[in-house]
Amino acid sequence: MKKIVFFFIGLFVLLAIVSLVLTMIGKRIPLGEKIALIKVEGIILSSKETVKELKKYREDPSIKAIVLSVDSPGGAVVPSQEIYEEVKKTSANKKVVVSMGSVAASGGYYISAPATKIMANAATVTGSIGAYMETVNISSLMDKIGIAREVVKSAKYKDMGSLYHGLGADERAMFQGLLNDIHSQFVEAVASGRKMPIEKAEALADGRIFTGRQALKAGLVDKLGTLQDAIYETAALAGIKGEPNVVTKKDDFSVTDLLSNKLVSDIFVKVFPLYKFNYLMMN
Repeated sequence: MKKIVFFFIGLFVLLAIVSLVLTMIGKRIPLGEKIALIKVEGIILSSKETVKELKKYREDPSIKAIVLSVDSPGGAVVPSQEIYEEVKKTSANKKVVVSMGSVAASGGYYISAPATKIMANAATVTGSIGAYMETVNISSLMDKIGIAREVVKSAKYKDMGSLYHGLGADERAMFQGLLNDIHSQFVEAVASGRKMPIEKAEALADGRIFTGRQALKAGLVDKLGTLQDAIYETAALAGIKGEPNVVTKKDDFSVTDLLSNKLVSDIFVKVFPLYKFNYLMMN
């Protein structure tokens, strides 16, 4: 009995060692020609995981190209910009093909723009190029229930955008100036990523949405097709013959994933009492 136990223990240890060795070799020596699949789903609240994946696959010599599957209505400005920059950096070294799902609008389009090629389904909702901000004014409610607000501040505009008072004309002008600058950054990113004249990008950047088919005519996407079509397209661009070997990150649960859920993230973005700037398609 003991011999059988020791046999299985030894076999287990041997398999573990072999697995470890193959893993270490695989990180250093290309084993087969692989394509990485990265998924961006839900509202973009953080760039951390997507940037981490892009960097990992960009530096992995066994990964010949990357498919970026985007199914997102957009989200916060800075995470969208950070992902954009990482996609741009990656596409300079390896082919990056975006596959648009049901929605790839606003920030979802922003992160797609610098890819080598963009593919969308015919009925994909995309575009919505622009930015917005919103805040809540509960001053009338406070008056009705008899709650007074006392403020001590070091500068005139320190509490601008507070939900306890409306926007004055000068405050509104300041926010509009900020939004105009953020919007122009979006337009410049689209023009650069799609290699189109800035005037054409500006004409498309009025917040309107497009179907995938309309976006193709407008020059916002390169081709119509499914995710599987995008995988084959990526393999062809990378010079891979036959059926490509697709690798993707194991889905792990995180708080960010929870917040990316449509219902929860809608509450977070629209109700949470803080103003914020968004590249987000409005519902």
